[in-house]
Amino acid sequence: MKKLFIIRHAKSDWGDEHLDDFDRPLNEKGIKDCALVGKYLKEKKEKIDIILSSPALRAHTTAKLLAKELGFNKNITQNQYIYEPFVAAIQELISYIHDDNDTAILVGHNPGVSTLAYMLCDSREELKTASIVEISFSCDSWMDVNKNNATFISYTKTKDL
Repeated sequence: MKKLFIIRHAKSDWGDEHLDDFDRPLNEKGIKDCALVGKYLKEKKEKIDIILSSPALRAHTTAKLLAKELGFNKNITQNQYIYEPFVAAIQELISYIHDDNDTAILVGHNPGVSTLAYMLCDSREELKTASIVEISFSCDSWMDVNKNNATFISYTKTKDL
């Protein structure tokens, strides 16, 4: 069995209009929401094996804050495909996760993360910032992950935490 947590980055700071989209940091609420999400995941007692993140500042910071809250001491895998909204590329990236990793977190952006959740398990939710879609897959290899072996577990927003 494989499990995937799809997480949209936390709220970003739009205060500096000169910043490129890629370089936008989290705002104060975003930082607080990361702590809430991290505590929620920690309470679930999931052993997170790998964290994949967009390299954009707001997503990578979200991933780092989650990792800190979870006590995750491995490197966070950054991949440009998670920044781009090409869902097929994100799905391919997931298929390349080493099979020793049973539980993964993917931190990315809309519309990509919402579309990915829909394509994998028919989740029709548009992921809000710092929200989580949890999906399990009845397979032993990430290469076999698909809609046919996916089970939607939950959609969690920070206002529910």
